[in-house]
Amino acid sequence: MKKVTIQDIAESLNISFSTVARALNDHPAISAATKKRVKEAARRMHYHPNKLASSLRSGKTHVIGVIVPSLQVGFFSSVVHGIDKVMNEHQYSILLYQSNESLPQEVKGIDTFLHSRVDGIIASITRETAQFAHYEEIIKRHVPLVLFDRTVDSLHVPSVRVDDYRGGFLATEHLISQGCKRILHLTAEQDLVIVTERLRGYVDALKAHGLPVDEALIHRGPFSAGHGRASISELLAADVRFDGVFAFEDYSALGALQELQERGVRVPEDVAVIGFANESFDTLVTPHLSSVDQQTVRMGEIAAELFLAARDNKESVHPTILLDPILIPRASSLRRGLK
Repeated sequence: MKKVTIQDIAESLNISFSTVARALNDHPAISAATKKRVKEAARRMHYHPNKLASSLRSGKTHVIGVIVPSLQVGFFSSVVHGIDKVMNEHQYSILLYQSNESLPQEVKGIDTFLHSRVDGIIASITRETAQFAHYEEIIKRHVPLVLFDRTVDSLHVPSVRVDDYRGGFLATEHLISQGCKRILHLTAEQDLVIVTERLRGYVDALKAHGLPVDEALIHRGPFSAGHGRASISELLAADVRFDGVFAFEDYSALGALQELQERGVRVPEDVAVIGFANESFDTLVTPHLSSVDQQTVRMGEIAAELFLAARDNKESVHPTILLDPILIPRASSLRRGLK
């Protein structure tokens, strides 16, 4: 079957090619009545625009690249859902790439995006990323770049993340409100903003409530349940006293919770536990895991809105949006009222 063209629609309506083209693109010079007539004819004749030809003419593909560390983590899947919602509303498609927390994979993904001539890139950096030449290349090419969650201030690009300092403060203060006085903080080895800010919130909450900051209760390790398990095992073996655990993410919190239970330590009666990210598995474990919600879908929506603003704004603007963290207390940390 012969592919229907703009010229075919023009001939069927006895109007010019340029009028049809502008009507299909909602040009303000074309009346609403003509636009309706053209679009009805396009549907009736099963017209499908040639996206390749359109992108060559406009220099735009209406595709954006989204790179995430891992879609196996519910947090990133939820953010992508928010991005996709907004971009679909603006007739954009998404090219999705997982870095799998690997710097070489991240570099490869960005190279793929640039060769695919995406209209913009929304990204969250890997744990390994300590140099940013591949991101600087995006900026040099004048491709809009937006970062979310794991952001880099030195790149001076629009970004959105939760207020990690406030989240760390809230989580620690919650444990203090439940009677905890020696709180273990499971943090990461990487010098990421999200890590250092949550640690800073933990330290300041202890100081605000007159509690000492004990370096023996700050354990660094990978983003994993194994980190939580290993830290609990080490502290119990060394007979280090603690009555609360604040983990910088829910997987480490889950590992800590499991190790405590397997060793006969009651949660939350003996040790209260809270994580960060409000992963979907938090209500599938017993006791339900307390956490800090990061407004993930909203984070994705804002990341997409920042791209649209960067696309339309020719000036160099790079706002950083901080979302309010939401404390989600559950049975793993709620000690008050227990008999």
